[in-house]
Amino acid sequence: MAPAIVWFRNDLRLDDNPALMAARSGAPLVALYVLDDDSAGAWRMGGASRWWLHHSLSSLAADLARLGVPLILRRGRAELAIEAVVAETGAGAVYWNRVYDPRAMRRDSEIKANLRGCGLTVESFNGSLLFEPAHMRNRQGETFKVFSPFWRACLAAGGPPAPLPAPTKLNAAPAPASDRLDDWGLLPKEPDWARGLRDAWKPGEASARARLSDFAKIRVLDYKNARDCIAGQGASRLSPHLHFVEISPRRVWAEIIQSAGEAGLPYLRELGWREFFHHLLVTNPEMPERALDRRFDGFPWRDDPSALEAWRRGRTGYPLVDAAMRELWLTGFMHNRARMVAASFLVKHLLLPWQEGARWFWDTLVDADLANNSGNWQWVAGCGADAAPYFRVFNPVLQGEKFDPDGAYVRRFVPELAGLESRWIHRPWEAPAHVLAAAGVTLGETYPFPIVDHAAARARALAAFEEMRASGADFKA
Repeated sequence: MAPAIVWFRNDLRLDDNPALMAARSGAPLVALYVLDDDSAGAWRMGGASRWWLHHSLSSLAADLARLGVPLILRRGRAELAIEAVVAETGAGAVYWNRVYDPRAMRRDSEIKANLRGCGLTVESFNGSLLFEPAHMRNRQGETFKVFSPFWRACLAAGGPPAPLPAPTKLNAAPAPASDRLDDWGLLPKEPDWARGLRDAWKPGEASARARLSDFAKIRVLDYKNARDCIAGQGASRLSPHLHFVEISPRRVWAEIIQSAGEAGLPYLRELGWREFFHHLLVTNPEMPERALDRRFDGFPWRDDPSALEAWRRGRTGYPLVDAAMRELWLTGFMHNRARMVAASFLVKHLLLPWQEGARWFWDTLVDADLANNSGNWQWVAGCGADAAPYFRVFNPVLQGEKFDPDGAYVRRFVPELAGLESRWIHRPWEAPAHVLAAAGVTLGETYPFPIVDHAAARARALAAFEEMRASGADFKA
């Protein structure tokens, strides 16, 4: 039989892989991954994602090799790489799982039409979302723009389809030539900033399954109460595994329901937010660059490179914000509560464009996902679908005292403040001089003064919104 090609993308796993299951039914298999930076445009994978991709591909290659199938690596435009592998192998079919980025969807449609025009069997599947976006519509037949009714529709559907089992046997076709993974240069050289990533993460399907199992058996039951404790272990930390879909959301759903039943719904609701933003992106291709609420096109954002750099480097003078930004740089990750506070600080305290924050997160997050990154930034900025009200400005001091009460998170990532008493660790500029001296803290030298005053920055942000409203824009409260 003519070989069948499985084109791996954001589905770097064997379990619950519809394209792989379709391709394995008889024909010898060619497993292919294409690194297509050419088609990615401004959203070419960032540094942290490329680090993860290297290790995830290495893990996938090992898993496939145990079943006798090599992973073929090619670099360049996907359509050209696939056509070349078809010609080299004589393949009669190509299968893949869909990527729900409008740019990639247009390209994939062209690839499908061209290959079918050449007489090949070509099929694509939903392997990365709970539900097919085209099937989830409101009563007007449109994409949901508010999360709560979207989530009710997900629950009313009875949950996603059951996940598929991983294959236990594959029939390999003769392998064409492959690039060497090490030649792709996905890992940093000088300086090697990835040491923290290596300490924090182990990419790959086996690690994803182990992390899910640990979370589902114990921690999911207390997720509703523990998830906002920034220094704690309440979060699942599955997001990078879900971004590269080393584990499918359907598998996550099934295991959480099996282990926790309805007690797992608070966590599954967060999985629903991931789904919601992906569905939005399908029908709003400009979402990564432009506010969904077009009234924000004229918002008076500031241009302040020094403030932006202080935020990026964790030198704002607000310990919770600085700890969050340093955690991001060191580990490629940031706790969700810390993300909200750090993002709010950029767009509301500093009045800097949310797009600047989205671009920085894109380069530094191991779970940098186009839909979730842009959707969540727009949520914080107040300009997206189902966004936070514009007058909500997180107070980084109060947020720190509530969700990092003993300062453990700040002490870990802002070690120059580690000696401060918990009473002062989130507001060191208010600490008495003898307390600062005893802790070895010299404001303005060992740790910066706040670059803005919270009350003044909040008033400035609200004034900017009021100015825009007075110009004719009607804001949603």
